Amino acid sequence: MDQARQAGDEQQVPSLATLQRAIVRDLSVGERAGLKGGEAARRRYDVYGKRPATHRNACWEGDHKRIPVRVDLEGSAVCPWVTWFIDVATKAIVGVAVTPHQPARDAVLAALRTGISGQDPYGPFGGLPGVVRVDRGKEFLCRTVERAPGAFAVPVDGLPAYKPYRKGTIEALNGAVEEMLLVSLPGYTHRARPAEAYHPDPLEDLLSYPDFVKVLLDWVAWWNTEHRPAGLAEGLTPLEAWEADPAPVEDVAEERLAFFALEDDGRVRKITTNGISWRRRAYIAPWMAGHVGMRVRLRYLPHYDGRIEVFSTEEWGRHLGSAYLAQAATVEQRRALGSVREKKARALKADLKAAEKLRKARYTATTTAAVPRPRRTVTSSQAEAEIARARGADLAARALPDLIPPREPPASWARPVVRPRRAADSQADAWQAGDGGPPGAADAHNDSGER
Repeated sequence: MDQARQAGDEQQVPSLATLQRAIVRDLSVGERAGLKGGEAARRRYDVYGKRPATHRNACWEGDHKRIPVRVDLEGSAVCPWVTWFIDVATKAIVGVAVTPHQPARDAVLAALRTGISGQDPYGPFGGLPGVVRVDRGKEFLCRTVERAPGAFAVPVDGLPAYKPYRKGTIEALNGAVEEMLLVSLPGYTHRARPAEAYHPDPLEDLLSYPDFVKVLLDWVAWWNTEHRPAGLAEGLTPLEAWEADPAPVEDVAEERLAFFALEDDGRVRKITTNGISWRRRAYIAPWMAGHVGMRVRLRYLPHYDGRIEVFSTEEWGRHLGSAYLAQAATVEQRRALGSVREKKARALKADLKAAEKLRKARYTATTTAAVPRPRRTVTSSQAEAEIARARGADLAARALPDLIPPREPPASWARPVVRPRRAADSQADAWQAGDGGPPGAADAHNDSGER
């Protein structure tokens, strides 16, 4: 419009109201919302089909959720994560696992185990689901997670990326827990605050990590036994809907679930007088007495090395017992070690910042056509000293490859065949060494001189 006015052709320019009417007429509400707020805003005006009602354990949906609540973990404020699974038919939360950091496959396996087990405190919900529906998170689709439910013939359905509406039951649970519980907890990070006046809650006012986990699990129990979700008919609670469903539940024996979340080490080890060596550390247990020399195999929980499970080397290995890390560090030692590592990290960050500052060459501003001068002038002695320090710290420059001569290779090794030298090769070597020209060159020179 402005270009048309500048060109002097204002008669062909429509009014602003005409343009607005054309946009409203030609674009849908969703398209206008998408132009304003992106793809997420456009989806709010889409129509989604509803899956038909199913029976209990027909399908579970799982997801991670970052809890926007700061909690106290050994003197540090962290925002924990929850990994949980919900039964689509009855809206019952069947499995929960909480981690103080971003979860990995061990959290997924722990939540699945609590869901499949029907024993207290996880019951009465449990059994094998028909399918587990998850997103494209690498923790859900890793080989270990697929193999664990696959042992019970339970498929894991990985949904397309960036389509949360394909698992709407678990997404609704993620929103419900924040609206019903998290907003009322101290340390909630999404609380409205005055502009430019953000001050996090003091550490002493936050919930400790065990207290937060207890609060969350109590809310899960309330959801399952007292809350009445809108998606259930006749205003039932998830527990009432579960008990009223006549579909059979396929239970799994507890002895089969005891090692559901464990990974196989894949190697055969021997019990020694120091116990069992794994990852260069010793693991011991009272039951090992009298079994020195026995060959065993190990299984362990992913990302946890404080305890291992020991099995016999038979085809279907018999569980011999658990083994624990010998000489584990105390809480005070772990805190001191964490302080030392943080100090090293800060020192390294400062060194990198200083090195980057020294690496970049800065020049003075010029007002004439002249070569700019460096801002900092380094003397020759300073340059030589810094170069010498760098050479002294360079391990490759300090290496002495000829200090220890190589040993003679074993007699069993194949050696290269050395063919006998011919006379022509000897003459060519003598010519390259400067003993004269190539064979026949002197004769040729004499002949040319005579002519």
